[in-house]
Amino acid sequence: MLNIGIIGAGRIGKVHLESISYHVKNAQVTAVADPFINDETRKFVASFGDIAVYDDYKEIIEDKNIDAVLVCSSTDTHASISIEAINAGKHVFCEKPIDRTVEKIEAVADALDKNPGIKFQVGFNRRFDHNFAAIRKAYDEGKIGEALILKITSRDPEPPNPAYISVSGGIFLDMTIHDFDMAMFLTNSDVEEIYVNSAVLVDPAIGEQGDVDTAIITMKMANGALAVIDNSRRAAYGYDQRAELFGSKGAIAISNDSLSTAVLSNSDGVTGEKPLYFFLERYMQSFVEEMKQFVDACVNDKEVPVGIHAGLQAVKVALAAKESVAKHAPVKIQ
Repeated sequence: MLNIGIIGAGRIGKVHLESISYHVKNAQVTAVADPFINDETRKFVASFGDIAVYDDYKEIIEDKNIDAVLVCSSTDTHASISIEAINAGKHVFCEKPIDRTVEKIEAVADALDKNPGIKFQVGFNRRFDHNFAAIRKAYDEGKIGEALILKITSRDPEPPNPAYISVSGGIFLDMTIHDFDMAMFLTNSDVEEIYVNSAVLVDPAIGEQGDVDTAIITMKMANGALAVIDNSRRAAYGYDQRAELFGSKGAIAISNDSLSTAVLSNSDGVTGEKPLYFFLERYMQSFVEEMKQFVDACVNDKEVPVGIHAGLQAVKVALAAKESVAKHAPVKIQ
């Protein structure tokens, strides 16, 4: 049985607690830590059994009975807590991004090099979504031939609080980083060059924070394929998550998930369900699957499905995207 400690009891920490408790075999959460723990969160944690609750994450790091740590704290703490956990001999699952800087991510990589038995997985959950996984499977099986053009549409149902922008790193490190990872996953290739055309079309307050809320991104992949991502912080009809991979032998496309496939036809017109509202509804199954595979890697000494290379490359691309906006020019990924 893998004993897990969760550091960070916010929205995503609670999702993982629920996933492990209800759906993951060979693992149990034995402790949760959060400096802002409150009575409501304590009650939520207690509903899953006898789980220790701390306001200091070091209690988890120093607990020799805990085998693995989920780092679900604020982004600016991901790298430092990961390094502490690695050096304490614990496997680590780290939510994206590992950090907003290449240097700190490389410091995590150095810690892993010094502790070769430690598993380290990055929380790019969309790789485990049934729709996106179907595209990659078709590509791996040669059904569409050589990858030529990838199109990703990724639009949130509503913009975040503008105050969130200053702590999230902006749209490319917060939102689009998932799409960058998807582009690399679906084409099985790193990004070679990126160009971004962007604007503030949703909320002027986002622009006042120095960020953008709408973007068209074009990328040249290392394997020669071209990729396009379109982002918006607001889609009036819900969470819009679609993709198409066009290849030399064919194409494969995925559409949005909805509550049902029912289509109503009457004198008013033909209507169907809107997309599932946001990421918790749309990607809950993928959160469960990524945790199952992390536990399997730890328990059975397997390679993790999303390692530090993927985490580092996605941040490099996100930083290059910000540079492209500033320079109004293509940027090569170093």
